[in-house]
Parts: sequence; C-alpha cells; structure tokens
Amino acid sequence: MEFTHLDEKGQATMVDVGEKQISRRTATARSVVSLPSEVLAQLVNGDIQTKKGSVFQTAIIAGIMAAKKTGDLIPLCHPLGLDNCQVSIHLNEEQEVVIDCTATITAKTGVEMEALVGASIAALTIYDMCKALSHDIVIRETKLMEKTGGKRDFKRA
Repeated sequence: MEFTHLDEKGQATMVDVGEKQISRRTATARSVVSLPSEVLAQLVNGDIQTKKGSVFQTAIIAGIMAAKKTGDLIPLCHPLGLDNCQVSIHLNEEQEVVIDCTATITAKTGVEMEALVGASIAALTIYDMCKALSHDIVIRETKLMEKTGGKRDFKRA
C-alpha cells in the first residue's frame, strides 16, 4: 500500500482520477459532542435555542455548506458537485450529541472527506453557538462510519 497523494519523488500531488470509472459513491461520517449539564438543560423539543438561534438547525446547515466547500478547505481534494448531503443530529444513550453527515455523488472519486468535513463543521457550529453557556464542551471524535463505491466499500463495526 502506498500514499496516493505523493508522486514518485515524494512530492504532494493531486490524484489523477481521469481513468477511473464513474460510479455512485456514498460516505457517512460521525462526530460526537459532549455537552455539560448547563447546556443540555436548554434542550427543548429536540433542539437548543440560543440568542444566535436554533443550535441544531444551524449546525445542519453549516455541515451541508462545509461539505460543499471541502475542495476549498483540504488542499488535495477534488472540487466536487455533490448529488446530495444530509446531516442529522440526535442524542445518544449517554446524552451526547451525535452528528451524522452522509454525502453522495455519481463521480470518479469518493466523498469521504466531504462527509468528514460536514460532520466536523456541524460539531464546531454547536460549540460556537453554545460556548456562551459553557466552555466545557468536548468534541469527542469524528470518524468515517461507512463508504460505498470506488475500489472498496467500508463499514465500521
């Protein structure tokens, strides 16, 4: 196995996808945010309302916008026109905020980075909108959960 973003001289390079086959590709990434009790106490009807507005709804929009801008943010990513991007937010059993971002495209390259960026920016938006209530907010993790299309599929157990 070798790094795809390095040429034969070890220099950074964009992957040439010109010879790849177009296929339907999807990726889902997840970010988990731990909110302290004073922030969770503001949760009403599945969302937190602050002076800045609806926290989860704003985070969903931010995640979608970020996924669409991934090629501008990550230096060697191809700029992609996504077919779709969905961001969902819910609380798990541990009362953590779980953000799932699923990106889809019919193209020659995958959308893992778009899903990861979308989930990450949604998590950062939650932090930004809630930091006036507490700075004890922790973005625990961001990880790829699943991808389909391309050379190989992946699904986290």
